[in-house]
Amino acid sequence: MIKKDFKFTIVRLARTSALALAIIVGSAQAQDAKTSAVDEKYMWDLTSFYTSKADWEAELERLRGEIDSLKKYEGKLGRNAETLLNALDAQSAFSKDLLRVWTYASNLRNTNLGDPEGQAMVGRLQALYQAASAARSFLAPEIVALGERRIEKFIKKEPGLDKHALFLRNTLRQGAHVLAPETEEALSLVGTALSASQSARDILVNAEIEWPRITLSDGTEAHLTNAGYVLHRADPDREDRIAVFDAFWGKYKDFESTFGATLNGEVQANVAMVKARKYENTLQYFLSGDNIPEKVYRTLVQVTNDRIDVLHRYFKLRARMLGVEDLGYHDIYPDLVETDLTFPIDLTRDYMLASVNVLGPEFSEKFAKASLERWMHVYPQKGKRSGAYMSGAAYDVHPLILLNHQDTFNNASTYAHEWGHAMHQVLTNENQPFELADFSTFTTEIAAIAKEILLQEHMLEQAANEEERLFYLGYALEQMRGTFYRQVMFSEFELAIHEEVEQGKALTGPRMTEIYGEILKRYHGHEQGVLKITEREMIEWAYIPHFYYNFYVYQYATSIAGAAYFVDQMKSGDDKAREIYLDFLKAGGSDYPVEILKNAGLDMTSPAPYNAVIDRMDAVMDEIEAILNARDE
Repeated sequence: MIKKDFKFTIVRLARTSALALAIIVGSAQAQDAKTSAVDEKYMWDLTSFYTSKADWEAELERLRGEIDSLKKYEGKLGRNAETLLNALDAQSAFSKDLLRVWTYASNLRNTNLGDPEGQAMVGRLQALYQAASAARSFLAPEIVALGERRIEKFIKKEPGLDKHALFLRNTLRQGAHVLAPETEEALSLVGTALSASQSARDILVNAEIEWPRITLSDGTEAHLTNAGYVLHRADPDREDRIAVFDAFWGKYKDFESTFGATLNGEVQANVAMVKARKYENTLQYFLSGDNIPEKVYRTLVQVTNDRIDVLHRYFKLRARMLGVEDLGYHDIYPDLVETDLTFPIDLTRDYMLASVNVLGPEFSEKFAKASLERWMHVYPQKGKRSGAYMSGAAYDVHPLILLNHQDTFNNASTYAHEWGHAMHQVLTNENQPFELADFSTFTTEIAAIAKEILLQEHMLEQAANEEERLFYLGYALEQMRGTFYRQVMFSEFELAIHEEVEQGKALTGPRMTEIYGEILKRYHGHEQGVLKITEREMIEWAYIPHFYYNFYVYQYATSIAGAAYFVDQMKSGDDKAREIYLDFLKAGGSDYPVEILKNAGLDMTSPAPYNAVIDRMDAVMDEIEAILNARDE
């Protein structure tokens, strides 16, 4: 997951650009832990950004003093190519420094969300971002007013504009949705207000709700924070799992109306922005920034629903392997094969290092060196931000990775995922200027998930026995369920709640539970008797932070398709395939993501990549069933 540090977007070269998105795929809030008991090598070192908070303060004040100077080119962009270049270079330099200040403050805060000092640092930066966005709001309207012919003439005349060409052409492409300068400035001033819903939800979940504690059948106490839920939802004892689900989802249900209010606020803000910018709907609006054809989204959802029977086959296989006849939602997460394997962080690194050998010495050596640096904050601690992410917005420094590692294979896979993002950032920054280093989620999730698949392939190759092989095959199945089918399910819910508001209907917590429940039942074969969905888990929408990152999650599903494609090509032993993949990583944000993938041989508007992932899932189930059937003979 990439970290998008706060809800409203800023201008990277005065274009709408997502910073980096903190999406939680499976893990959630950190459990109680004492930082003092953890070796500092497992905590990131932020002195590479600023040696002290005082230095950060000085840089913040310097940037604050430069805001007015951002407007000095207003009304002058059309003078000549040199003026346009100077204006864009000035905006670029400011953005780069601003992102570094933000990266330091936001990641410092995320190690303890309850710390008022960290909250204050981020709050001051949000105000600075808003002021800077307002000061630069003239850029898009002026560029659109200059028109394609004049802009192309400037690009041809001034070589220095090459690194800005994509931004300029992208701005022109979206010209119909660029408003008058005064309107653009007014919209930029409401950025912090638009982030309030997400901020309220994050604080509620991570710092204010008193999460339940229950006693398990072995006498141990389970503290059901979000991370505690992730840990115990997979307990081998079914009665313990049921107790965990009852207590955990019961607590979310207690706050159904509050979560409904925060998510409704998010959706209402999105719909308002869509109307202001004259888009047809929210889906079109959120796909437009990366120029993603709506056909990608529609094809993905259509193929998934056409082949929902493969997901139902998986649930039936899960019921067989768990030995239960009445499969419930509380039966989704236990390992299909029990194992005593553990994955401490250092061993996890060794496994990943072995798994990326297929990428060649250039990649392996870079990862080997980077993974020994203090770029990670590894273990849970009280107040720490939930889940895992890579934060790579500080172009001149290095990426940061936040984990909540608990020595499971799921956490090992998360390690591989986040390092996939980080190495994508490293290779991009080495090969692209700052202006073209802001890659899309659509492409970088492919880079991340590819490393997860490579790790799975490596573990399968070195499995010591049939039980271990079944364990890794079962994990691969669960990844395809969670990263493909589950994310498309989320995408359907996200589109449904936006359409609800677009149609003028009231969107409340109970209504969201109803919408989510209907989709949940369809995906899990409730009516067909495949897996029973109860009212208890229909509140799950409130647990998913993805819904505050607007039409992000469908990209997990598209990405596992792309990742599987690249891994299959590289595992064939074709050196050219490896070079194509590395070139894909190095391309960064130098073109629209769909075009970058087309150049690498992938057409994401066609059904082929999505069918290929589903076929892969079928093939894994064939292998598992062959082993089980042989045992039954």
